[in-house]
Amino acid sequence: MFELTEAAADTRNCANAIRALAMDAVEKAKSGHPGMPMGMADVATVLFQRFMKFDAAEPTWPDRDRFVLSAGHGSMLLYALHYLLGYPGMSRADLENFRQFGAPTAGHPEYGHAPGVETTTGPLGQGLATAVGMAIAERLTAARFGDDLVDHNTYVIAGDGCLMEGLSHEAIDLAGHLKLSRLIVLWDDNSISIDGPTDLATSMDQCARFAAAGWHTQRVDGHDPEAVTAAIAAAKADPRPSMIACRTVIGYGSPGKQGKESVHGAPLGEAEIVATRTALDWPHTPFDVPEAILATWRAAGRRGASAREDWEKRRAASPKARAFETFLKGDVAAEVAGPLAEFRVKMAAEKPKVATRKSSEMALGVINEATGATIGGSADLTHSNFTITKGMGSVRPGDFSGRYIHYGVREFGMAAAMNGIALHGGFAPYGGTFLVFSDYARGAIRLSALMGLRVVYVLTHDSIGLGEDGPTHQPVEHLASLRALPNLLVFRPADAIETAECWELALAQSATPSMLSLSRQNLPTLERPVTENLSAKGAYVLREPAGGRDATILATGSEVEIALAGADLLAAKGVKAAVVSMPCWELFEAQPASYRAQVLGTAPRVGVEAAVRLGWDRWLGDNSAFIGMSGFGASAPAATLYKHFGITAEAVAEAATGLIGGR
Repeated sequence: MFELTEAAADTRNCANAIRALAMDAVEKAKSGHPGMPMGMADVATVLFQRFMKFDAAEPTWPDRDRFVLSAGHGSMLLYALHYLLGYPGMSRADLENFRQFGAPTAGHPEYGHAPGVETTTGPLGQGLATAVGMAIAERLTAARFGDDLVDHNTYVIAGDGCLMEGLSHEAIDLAGHLKLSRLIVLWDDNSISIDGPTDLATSMDQCARFAAAGWHTQRVDGHDPEAVTAAIAAAKADPRPSMIACRTVIGYGSPGKQGKESVHGAPLGEAEIVATRTALDWPHTPFDVPEAILATWRAAGRRGASAREDWEKRRAASPKARAFETFLKGDVAAEVAGPLAEFRVKMAAEKPKVATRKSSEMALGVINEATGATIGGSADLTHSNFTITKGMGSVRPGDFSGRYIHYGVREFGMAAAMNGIALHGGFAPYGGTFLVFSDYARGAIRLSALMGLRVVYVLTHDSIGLGEDGPTHQPVEHLASLRALPNLLVFRPADAIETAECWELALAQSATPSMLSLSRQNLPTLERPVTENLSAKGAYVLREPAGGRDATILATGSEVEIALAGADLLAAKGVKAAVVSMPCWELFEAQPASYRAQVLGTAPRVGVEAAVRLGWDRWLGDNSAFIGMSGFGASAPAATLYKHFGITAEAVAEAATGLIGGR
């Protein structure tokens, strides 16, 4: 280690405040992770006191630097910083209630719980990948409004676990390719994980890996403030994204536990805390920070006030001020509602027979012309997902004027980056892949839902209807799996009209992500009124027979066509069957009970969906049947598969006939 200069000693005292607060909070909670906050306290102190552009009094300043604690288990680092810097909504009492119910100091940082928490982290690697999206959004916004209004950095503290996760490769590869020079990752290089030394599981030269992906890399002593200062300054000056390997000692300052896995995720214990206070020369009671040290931190929290005020003046004087304010509000729904209503009328008149992935493309053409806020993309399936429309332009290294991101074969990375774009503000990101590959992205889809972000997942080839690619590409359990996620709208439209309605609903959400499950096979346009958005109710009666129902057929997406054909067969036998289209279960569940009862009726019910039954019984009830999948698909043309697996109009009619007594 190095010899402390006077300046370094001041920095060390400020860093020791972080260490003390972290160990005290974890000890009081009797759970938590003190090791990382104690090890990275010096690095964090240098970053926030010397480099971060922010104003603690205005945590939502649009041109602030973003800080992402990817190693979210070390949340006390973030909470201690926010308390010391004077962020609103982070008091000493909140630190004392670390990990307790109702406190903003959750076990892992939770977006929306306290000002300054830029994203939810904890699932390792996702913070880093989300930060890539933030850095992309910064350049996208700057390309539209200029560097006078948009010019900030995104900083990440990542741990060994973040870099072991496969997602990290997707993220660093994309960031290096796009030359995201305002992205700086500070790696907590402490060589310790939960199981013990990291060499139990990895021998990776991380600097070489980042360099191979086009990053600027450096190695420093993470406990030398001047070395860290020089490294961050060099990173800011380099035209590439930067990774700084900060060699640290986990649990730094704890005489009996530093450098050991035992300090990673457990309290130090009372005796060790006494020894640590002595080792750090910190003779203060728990949660007490000396006035002089707190004053230094609070001054750092105010340091960016003048920069923010200068920015406010530039914004007020900018000819783009009004457009910028409108952009930040992100009210895309208001821009697209009228054009989409006209589009639905046109579809009702023309009655195209197209796949819903194609009608999605048609709707997107209308949407992307009506608003400049949508940012599209695909995980290397652009011309299968149909996610690009005329004039969007591709985002490329050095050119962020386009609106379409080629994410490559990186479903998880794409989803996490879209979360970052949404968090940055203004844009409405959407990205495509096959429904079956939503499994690869599920971790980030879950965080979209947990954080309440307006992210739209365009998931095509949504059933055995994709045909010859076979069971590896034919989703059967995915709708049930995604419907199980809280706060996620799962749309499965039946035709071009419903597809446009679902897009309108997805873009109107302010705190809920959406996924569109879209067909590969062509589907006819349904006969139905277009004077209102019927999909907004989640389910609606598409066909009501005169004189009451003998049966009710419920279906989604591509199987609505089959349900209608089954009703026709029943009608020929004198059986009166209603047909209900159910494009979004979540919205239907949110309707009044009286409306749900009216739609479902009291007659026996048949559910039809080219997927597994799981979840359907809540709508079907006891006297019911389900026409769908009970196992995996097969490789063959779509029509052959539907017949083989018994998802046919004849099967629907037979099931309904059996339920009502064999007419």
